[in-house]
Amino acid sequence: MIIFPEKIRGIAQAYLSLLDRWNKIHSFTSLNPDTRFESLLLDSSVLLPHLISLSPDSRVADFGSGIGIPAVVIAAYRPDIRVFAIDRNHKKMAFVQQVALELNLQNLFAVRGSIDSLAPLNAHFGTAKAVGAISLLLKWWKRHSAPSAPFFAFRGPDCKLSGITAEWCYEIFPYELPVSGQRSLVRFCLGAKANTE
Repeated sequence: MIIFPEKIRGIAQAYLSLLDRWNKIHSFTSLNPDTRFESLLLDSSVLLPHLISLSPDSRVADFGSGIGIPAVVIAAYRPDIRVFAIDRNHKKMAFVQQVALELNLQNLFAVRGSIDSLAPLNAHFGTAKAVGAISLLLKWWKRHSAPSAPFFAFRGPDCKLSGITAEWCYEIFPYELPVSGQRSLVRFCLGAKANTE
């Protein structure tokens, strides 16, 4: 069972309130307000145990962050690391900037642009929630990662991993959301360890 951290619940509620206001104008998400906490925030929180090994001032890259998910959750939980929410969409990145301002998340940075054209981030942790094929995500991560840094991809219950070259090792972490049901988080690293499914 996933337990959302109490220490960031206030920030989570403030985020949802801000999203509701912006969504009425910009239609960022079609998710029903009653499902947004689970689909956006609780789902993102499965990453948090994997942040434990990150040292202060580490860099996290969230590819295709959109409305700042999971970047906002990571930044709120670990104020001592720098979190880069990356997306091409100008309005969504403006929203993330406003989130950082209103929620006082000084470690959250909205980066508008193409991931392919950005200078290498040398990030220590990477993630993507709902964007791109695995092969594309790993291509991006190879460009933007620090040596041996892990990348975490959110996938559905049928986690089919095809087209992954032998240089990548991976491990699948299944989990279950109260309403949405089974999901998977996949951890990728460059290396020669055995893969587990």
